[in-house]
Amino acid sequence: MATTRLKNRYIESLGLITIVLALVRCAFPGVTGTQRQPVVCEVITGADATQVMRHVDDGEVRHRIYSVPSYRATFPDSNSVQLVAAQQWGVQPVRDRIDAERRKSELVYIGSSPYYHVDPLTASIPYLVPRASILLQDIGQAFFDSLHVKGVPLHRFIVTSVLRSEADVERLRQYNPNATERSCHLYGTTFDICYNRYQTVEDPDGPRRREVRNDTLKFVLSEVLRDMREAGRCYVKYEVKQGCFHMTVR
Repeated sequence: MATTRLKNRYIESLGLITIVLALVRCAFPGVTGTQRQPVVCEVITGADATQVMRHVDDGEVRHRIYSVPSYRATFPDSNSVQLVAAQQWGVQPVRDRIDAERRKSELVYIGSSPYYHVDPLTASIPYLVPRASILLQDIGQAFFDSLHVKGVPLHRFIVTSVLRSEADVERLRQYNPNATERSCHLYGTTFDICYNRYQTVEDPDGPRRREVRNDTLKFVLSEVLRDMREAGRCYVKYEVKQGCFHMTVR
């Protein structure tokens, strides 16, 4: 009789220990030595509030892409607002290309960078004041960092306009009605970043990177520019017809 009671207690104890171990394993899967790979969920939200869900089971937790609620509302800084900062931090307007060459002691060449690409320029010169050059470099680095943590293949954004001479502005106004005589680009404080074209970063001898929609890259870039603007680093205007973010250093 005693043997039977002892056997029953042993079975009950063994069952209780099994239940406890099962609960521990469910709560802490790492104790078994094989951890479950988390499922990655990337949410891409555009200006129209549509969402695209992408699940990737590769073991790396990525940050979400939110974009901004409205490009116009987030980047409203007009030319008159940016002009005040341009006149505060910029050089005296250059007359022409020859005058610009004489002013290199005040300006920094920005035609080459691992973080961004400069388009062939016909109405501007690839120079900025040091303060604006640092801003552009910081935006490029932040864009790379953001792409990385969100699991998006690296791309360089494209700079389409930089310092303009008075002769450039006069010529530009002949065929571009949006060009103003009081252009912020005259002061070397202002640059335009295209939001609908990007340059893929990849090894020419390696495998091709997966394709990324320009809209996705625009969402990430808008987050970076919003943060820079909110940090007091720059003014930004969302240009619809020109297809660019027009910005001036603060």
